[in-house]
Amino acid sequence: MCCWAGPTLSNNESDGKKKSVRITRAGVYLKPALVQVAHAAVKSNISPYYRVKYERISKRRGKKRAIIAIARMILTAIYHMFVTGEIFNPSDLYKIDMPQEMVEKQKEKAIKQAIKLLISQGLIKATDIPVA
Repeated sequence: MCCWAGPTLSNNESDGKKKSVRITRAGVYLKPALVQVAHAAVKSNISPYYRVKYERISKRRGKKRAIIAIARMILTAIYHMFVTGEIFNPSDLYKIDMPQEMVEKQKEKAIKQAIKLLISQGLIKATDIPVA
């Protein structure tokens, strides 16, 4: 799906020789629109998801390649939203802007749930758990 739209980077290297990694020329009208959307998403203060991704990629690859990568991510998200009919819900969003207090609370909750499950399955006894 993304190949005809244009922003497809490739890693074309063999025998130590690097070949062109330019994006394809397809999607003449769609590609500039996606790049504009990517620029807007990177500058958004409401949701830092794409801004954090952009900063990570731009450190390694440069700003222009990072924008193309963000445009491709947006295009892939749009495609999956059309196909599945679901709303945008990235799986790694919670890692980006979760406060440390909430991370600790989630760990504690997960441990309590695991202990409760082990007790209900009879794998451990309630008396075996040390009280902190």
